Amino acid sequence: MTTYALQTRNLVKKFGGFVATNDVSLNVEAGARHALIGPNGAGKTTLINLLTGFLEPTSGEVILNGDTVTHLAQHQRVKRGLARTFQINRLFAELTVLESVTMAVNERIGIGARFWRPVGAYAEAVDEAASLLSTLRLLDLAHEKTRNLAYGKQRLIEIALALAMKPRVLLLDEPAAGVPTSESRELFETIAALPRDVTILLIEHDMDLVFRFADCISVLVSGALLTGGTPDEIANNPKVKEVYLGEAISV
Repeated sequence: MTTYALQTRNLVKKFGGFVATNDVSLNVEAGARHALIGPNGAGKTTLINLLTGFLEPTSGEVILNGDTVTHLAQHQRVKRGLARTFQINRLFAELTVLESVTMAVNERIGIGARFWRPVGAYAEAVDEAASLLSTLRLLDLAHEKTRNLAYGKQRLIEIALALAMKPRVLLLDEPAAGVPTSESRELFETIAALPRDVTILLIEHDMDLVFRFADCISVLVSGALLTGGTPDEIANNPKVKEVYLGEAISV
């Protein structure tokens, strides 16, 4: 029996007379590396905003690990195991890598607001942060300030901050945006190596990276799902070639 980590049922979002998300029913299997692709203006980020609670749907449902979360606030969805990154990173430039991730761990366990205690005063949080950095191949940069790092590394730190929330589902909104090609492959190799107990839903425009990373792809066009399937099925789908990928795509 297939287990789904994240689902939508007939999800609709309207802005006045404009339909941004049109009757989207999406199933993301637990443990999947699932990519959401489509041309500019297809509604991908709107859909992510609906999944995370940043936007309220006009109608339809969002289901996380079998529970309906359609009307829960963003922080409530985080507590239930949903985390995301953004197209533009949101890092504390003057903190070190380890300080940044430790602060995120402290926030999750409820001591982040105790600002009178120095970051790192809680040994278990520091150990957890260091372990997470090791998983993401960042431990050797633990004491570097984030502003000094290459952009690809900064994107990985943002992912580390999301993973510090211990999500069961991680939403990545264009993680390679602005990352030089020389760094993007390493970025995706690191993401792909994450444990499969974290389900990943990814938006990405670089089709080479998508086809290397994803085991399932959904195609969104004009706010509606056109089709979904394996990378081979998507690459050879005539409708996908016509509306988005073109004839040159291959895997």
